[in-house]
Amino acid sequence: MQYHFSRRIENLHPSAIREILKNSDPNVISLAAGNPAVESFPVSEMKEIADRIFDTEAGFAFQYGITEGYPRLRQLVMQRQKEKFGIGTEKDGVMIISGGTQAMDLTTKVLANEGDTILSEDPAFVGALNTFRSYAAHLVGIPMEEDGMDIAALEKALEEEKNVRFLYTIPSFHNPLGICTSLEKRKQIYDLCARHGVMILEDNPYGELRFNGEDIPTLKSMDTEGIVIYTSSFSKVMSAGIRLGFVIAPQPVLDKMAVGKQAVDTHSNLFFQILIADYMEKYDYDGHIEMIRGLYRHKSGLMLDEIRKGFPPQVKYTTPQGGLFLWCTLPEGADMLQFVQFAKGKGVAIVPGSAFNVDESAVSRCFRLNYSTPTDEKLVQGTRILGEALREFLAK
Repeated sequence: MQYHFSRRIENLHPSAIREILKNSDPNVISLAAGNPAVESFPVSEMKEIADRIFDTEAGFAFQYGITEGYPRLRQLVMQRQKEKFGIGTEKDGVMIISGGTQAMDLTTKVLANEGDTILSEDPAFVGALNTFRSYAAHLVGIPMEEDGMDIAALEKALEEEKNVRFLYTIPSFHNPLGICTSLEKRKQIYDLCARHGVMILEDNPYGELRFNGEDIPTLKSMDTEGIVIYTSSFSKVMSAGIRLGFVIAPQPVLDKMAVGKQAVDTHSNLFFQILIADYMEKYDYDGHIEMIRGLYRHKSGLMLDEIRKGFPPQVKYTTPQGGLFLWCTLPEGADMLQFVQFAKGKGVAIVPGSAFNVDESAVSRCFRLNYSTPTDEKLVQGTRILGEALREFLAK
């Protein structure tokens, strides 16, 4: 049988990170994942809540739910976002979604036609890029600097590109760069998009994981014009496997997203929506997040200590203040893809920077490291081996 695939999917490549994890060798230390630390899961509390749901609410928890999400969880999410982060107005609504990536799918589905332009930070989260590609959008990358997007490049793209439907950004603890967009640039990004009538998709799965420095206001908290679609996830603060997130957006946009979601999965997992709502109401949710911040402060410190001791000085790297990642850049002339294979041969897996390029054919000298997933022992060992591999590789 010869299979004929749709144009949307035939040229779409699988996520490099998913493939690395799928084909992982147990003898190779992976610094390539983006998973939360296992010790961050509130297992005992979730077991207590799950037992209660099974005993008293099973008839409700295992039925169909409404597309927009469990009302009690929606209320708790909106209340917390307003009180802690100044997010949401009377013109906004909230919907529970099946992981933060679903927000990228729904945003594209409701805003962009085939061939319309989507602007994205470059590099950017590969899951978002593949989502945009799957809708046959015209993707335009905006180069990144140490404090966020190149504003001149963004302005040029907004002025020159046709049918720009929205801008995709991860301003806080960027994946893959690990950096934060400055407050000044956030204001400029918002003002430029408002002036050009372009929506912003603000992806903020790591925003609560700041372990150093001061919080920076979100773009959504500045949103007086109703142009920001804001999404976050419970994956990094509760558990990745529960596949739950939320989106806060102007109500007319959210209504269309709900219709789009009905065509995909009807509604997100109701059992875990109830579980999270119970946790937020009855346990120390803020204290739990503070524990995770301390955990990642410790883990990032272990990796950075080994980098400072063992990496050659010509290898540049970012110093994250939160989130899960940091970004390394090899010197001019070094072949990053060769080094990724060389490192794997030494027993360490890393993600090639080219996986995050808007233009998949563009050359990259960079690679991404993750410090949240490995045990402390593997983290130190893997980073130390990586330093030795870098010295050997660059000396050739």
